Amino acid sequence: MSIIQNYSKIDFLYFYGVRAIKASNRLNINEDIRSKEVRLIKADGEQAGVVDLKTALATAREANLDLVEIVADAKPPVCKVMDYKKYLYEQKQKAKEAKKNQKQTQLKEIKLRPGTEEADYQVKLRKIIEFLQEQDKVKVSIRFRGREMAHQQIGLQQLERIITDTTEYGNVEQAPKLEGRQMGMLLGPTKKK
Repeated sequence: MSIIQNYSKIDFLYFYGVRAIKASNRLNINEDIRSKEVRLIKADGEQAGVVDLKTALATAREANLDLVEIVADAKPPVCKVMDYKKYLYEQKQKAKEAKKNQKQTQLKEIKLRPGTEEADYQVKLRKIIEFLQEQDKVKVSIRFRGREMAHQQIGLQQLERIITDTTEYGNVEQAPKLEGRQMGMLLGPTKKK
């Protein structure tokens, strides 16, 4: 008895770097179905009731389709006559569409200085509002250099001004706090209704 005989075909394929379908995600089709009796659903959706496996396979072959075990845990298992490859393609398309429609929240960062002028402040504020409208979180940070550390209240005033200017677009998720030579806060978007 060789060592390879102890492994399944899928383990063997993974061993050699070939991509194989995981056994847990794969549905049993045609001769892979182990039950003697199945609850059959025909290709047009009509319920044929409980029939033996040979009859169900014959029905699938007559229609040039596959017999797919949909619910394996049921007694008897539920099987449907369908085109298995077409079913897999549709499932893949649904998953791709769901992934495309899913919006992931990103963290954007805006950096300011204690001496930021009014025009620059307005540009940064427009960017913060734009990010919040796109449902992204925004980290606003102010970096202090040299003697600016003695005037931390200027940075705190700037952050409080940003909070008041963006109240209708977002809310504070993390209050302003000093970390080393940098003061920062986190703004999150308001939930859409």
